[in-house]
Amino acid sequence: MTKTNMDLSELLAKHDQGDFLRAVAEAVLQLIMEADVEGLIGAGRHERSGERTTWRNGYRERALDTRLGTLNLRVPKLRQGSYFPGFLEARKTSEQALVAVIQEAWIGGVSTRRVDDLVQAMGLSGISKSTVSKLCKDIDERVGEFLNRPLSGEWPYLWLDATYLKVRQGGRIVPVAAIIAVAANTEGRREIIGLGIGPSEAETFWTEFLRSLKARGLGGIRLVISDSHTGLKAAIARVFEGELANGKDVAFTG
Repeated sequence: MTKTNMDLSELLAKHDQGDFLRAVAEAVLQLIMEADVEGLIGAGRHERSGERTTWRNGYRERALDTRLGTLNLRVPKLRQGSYFPGFLEARKTSEQALVAVIQEAWIGGVSTRRVDDLVQAMGLSGISKSTVSKLCKDIDERVGEFLNRPLSGEWPYLWLDATYLKVRQGGRIVPVAAIIAVAANTEGRREIIGLGIGPSEAETFWTEFLRSLKARGLGGIRLVISDSHTGLKAAIARVFEGELANGKDVAFTG
């Protein structure tokens, strides 16, 4: 059944095998380290600058255990001096800030305030406001590319789930529905294939969401697993009419 108190990151983790959440977390921390090092060096990669103090000298591998799984990071090395981000030190990692950034990226775009909060929580220095804006753009683009990627091949099994979140809109805190689609392909590989945010789980919202998945290439559906929400049931019948046999290929969980 639809959960009314599940955090979006929990909903994602419930259906994800961890690959994408870990990949986004790794990318966010990697981008922040690269920006931090640029500030310390006084110049970007391959940039000529009279303010440069040293040069990059490759990377060293470092694993970081988090609630999202083990993150494999590449810590920049310097020719002169050393660089070691504070968040890799014991008890210095602010996972709450990291998860908040990832969740916000899914909901509708990361704010500069949220990324700045993460940078501060990680105890990093040398990252300018303009660089924070660039980080926001990079994170949003990565999530956007994932959510809009083409879906090739056949996906016989489709899971649909939802939760309700409270977000700020126009200065007010309002509830919104977060819906997620997970599919398994013919090789047994399960992936998060879509996420939608809307005012409620109305039939029109589910219908638009399912049609967007088909437009990206979702096909070969043999079984849909979902709760028995009236709007969702109607949307499944409308969008997958002809692929599913009179509702017999839909399993309702509650």
